[in-house]
Amino acid sequence: MRVEDLDGDLEGVLISAQELQTRLKQMAAKVDADYADKDLLVVGVLKGAVMVVADFVRALSIPVQMDWMAVSSYGSSTKSSGVVRILKDLDTDLGGRHVLIVEDILDSGLTLSWLLRNLRSRGTASVEVLTLLRKPDAMRTEVDVRYLGFDIPNDFVVGYGLDYAEKYRNLDCVAKLSPKVYEH
Repeated sequence: MRVEDLDGDLEGVLISAQELQTRLKQMAAKVDADYADKDLLVVGVLKGAVMVVADFVRALSIPVQMDWMAVSSYGSSTKSSGVVRILKDLDTDLGGRHVLIVEDILDSGLTLSWLLRNLRSRGTASVEVLTLLRKPDAMRTEVDVRYLGFDIPNDFVVGYGLDYAEKYRNLDCVAKLSPKVYEH
């Protein structure tokens, strides 16, 4: 899906498709170096991180395993509720594993800080975070991010896996959603 296909739903592109791919390749090079001699498990956080994980792992030169977890603190709202629910748990035993959580966006930090505690409690060797986007002005709790794509303003954004009411995920860039779409 392209911006032109959305007939005024967007207020502007924040990060182009090319910028996304370039940054993911840069982060993959760092992960390659950091985990060259380790057995890495990439944990994608559904649904938003699907695009990020797919392009990120293809840019890696080291072999990795992947698993998926679905957690939610949004529902159909534009703001995090702070109450985390596991919708799909991992299929992989994490005992002794090096885990890299791959997220699409870090805003309040509440969901991700909960997820870090949860995964670390499972006997991992290490747990680190890669997030494509971070909203520093929205942070309500500190989260240590080892690999960061972009800091963005505290706007509601869609595209490249990010959605509003399950729409816009297939947009090839990250764009600001017009408030007229979600303010009723």
